[in-house]
Amino acid sequence: MKTLTSKITFWGTVAAVIVAAGLYSTFLRFTQGLGGVTNLNDAFPWGLWIGFDILCGVGLAAGGFTICAVTHIFNIEKFKPLTRPAILTAFLGYVMVIFALMYDLGRPWAIWHAIIMWNTHSVMFEVAWCVMLYTSVLFLEFSPILLERFRMKKTLRVIRMALIPIMILGILLSTLHQSSLGSLYLIVPNKMHPLWWSMFLPVFFFLSAVSVGFAMVIFESYLSAKAFNHGLKLPLLSQIAGVMSVVLIVNLAAKFIDMAYSGDLPYLLVKGPETYLFYLEMLIGTLIPVAILSVKKYRSDNKWLYVAAVMTVGGFVLNRMNVSVTSLEASSSVAYFPGIYEISITLMLVVLGMLAFRFIVQHFPVFEAHKELPEIIVDAKAFHETELSMQHK
Repeated sequence: MKTLTSKITFWGTVAAVIVAAGLYSTFLRFTQGLGGVTNLNDAFPWGLWIGFDILCGVGLAAGGFTICAVTHIFNIEKFKPLTRPAILTAFLGYVMVIFALMYDLGRPWAIWHAIIMWNTHSVMFEVAWCVMLYTSVLFLEFSPILLERFRMKKTLRVIRMALIPIMILGILLSTLHQSSLGSLYLIVPNKMHPLWWSMFLPVFFFLSAVSVGFAMVIFESYLSAKAFNHGLKLPLLSQIAGVMSVVLIVNLAAKFIDMAYSGDLPYLLVKGPETYLFYLEMLIGTLIPVAILSVKKYRSDNKWLYVAAVMTVGGFVLNRMNVSVTSLEASSSVAYFPGIYEISITLMLVVLGMLAFRFIVQHFPVFEAHKELPEIIVDAKAFHETELSMQHK
């Protein structure tokens, strides 16, 4: 009993409460329907589950394809130690996105229909196929971790031979559907607020996914280093942050050039919640992170890197929620705020993803590359421990 009590932690208790509440909300969702647990209606059919769980979920999983592009398209091998954790984060992210989609579909048991009932004129069809294929590709990219753990050497050899083409295929698929999610909103130019609607939405969605992909690599690396007590690859993350800030600047410049060309700049002077939220999105998602990362001293400091990454992620989440909710509220004449059961299920999915990441890292060689390359470790304690373990071997 004493041993059991000693294992109960504050965050463990919080996670258990969130999961329990989410399971109860799940029961209500599948027994009472969407109307019983959400604040959605015919005038406003897409809310938190599409805005956060799908749009944000897919974007926040972009670290996998951005790091794979760096290591396999641009062939910069020194970033390979970041690949496995990024792929794991992306794989779990996409699995959670699929779970989340099951909640939002009116008939979730029909989710497989896209496989055989082709509507090639639908953007949703293209997104569905890209998500299915890319999740399969991510599993193949993740499979060496499983095969190494269970010592399946022959299968591992075959997978490794095909790994580079698989990763290139994954980059292509991810590029397609990250931009396609923006294409979804091209069909509602008269319903979206001009501050967010643009014929270049697919481009903005892709650029923001690339920047948040790098931010998620820094975010995940920082938290993993603290949680699992291994060294932080600070020189690599500092270079990643430099690239991230360039992409943020390019995205911001493209946005304002587009607004100037389309004549939407005067909307920045209109007082209202949409304008304030747009400024907030620009401030925390681009201007402050770029300002931090423009100073070499801060870009080489793990805490400032983490702050910049968190703000970039926060700005990205705000952008996707603005696109999917804020920009559509005025035209629908409906005020939407997610219900408690919607929030509960979203929190449960986030917690389940984090618990799955922790379990896999604890039981599978996710940071194997880190152990093979002790020279990149900058944390003195981790370096000393690794050195001792190598001496004992």
